[in-house]
Amino acid sequence: MTVYFIGAGPGAADLITVRGAKTLANCQVCLYAGSLVPVELLAQCPPGARLVDTARLNLDEITAELLAAHREGHDVARLHSGDPSVFSAVAEQMRRLDAAGVPYEVVPGVPAFAAAAAALKRELTVPTVGQTVILTRIAQQATPMPAGEDLATLGRSGALLVLHLAARYVERVVAELLPHYGADCPVAVVAMASRPDELVLRGTLDSIAEQVRAAGVLRTAVIMVGRTLSAEQFPDSHLYSARRDRSCQLP
Repeated sequence: MTVYFIGAGPGAADLITVRGAKTLANCQVCLYAGSLVPVELLAQCPPGARLVDTARLNLDEITAELLAAHREGHDVARLHSGDPSVFSAVAEQMRRLDAAGVPYEVVPGVPAFAAAAAALKRELTVPTVGQTVILTRIAQQATPMPAGEDLATLGRSGALLVLHLAARYVERVVAELLPHYGADCPVAVVAMASRPDELVLRGTLDSIAEQVRAAGVLRTAVIMVGRTLSAEQFPDSHLYSARRDRSCQLP
């Protein structure tokens, strides 16, 4: 058997990849985070599949489910919201499977920040304005951040910041970034990106906290901070420029 860590996407059931959907349809066991993964996706599991909601399970209990399926010879779909490469807690699960000699594969998914950018109708990298995107979070009631990855340090870069798991602490985010980005820096908060109840808030560092509190946004949201969010006056990309030498392009 094989454990497949599948990125379920940001929320909309039709944003799972084709590969992810096909893999899900062939797995006899499916472990999913019930608080984050849309229940509509479970309809793609094969008839009679064992469905396990991991929302209230700890790492030991999740591992026990994976090992039990392995002993029974079943393929397992381990559905994670967004993409497994960021903030998914997949690393510790893979480490335990390595120790147990259980094979696994990773199927990428659409990350939440990509869905948020789509909702905003913005490219996050704009010529001469910003070419760097930093995905991060803050340390509050979760694992501490490594040295040098605090908001104040990251904010000195001036790059577009995408913060996960931080909406509940928006006032702290604003306070730490104001000295580096300025009160007029554009900010967007996208909650429930791609879902029917998607909520988009736009403002600046000096106005966004009040909007977030008024809307009652506490979770399942990303905060974006940076000048590219409102950039309008910028040169066209060199990629499609008429002045670009295309004589060396391969056929």
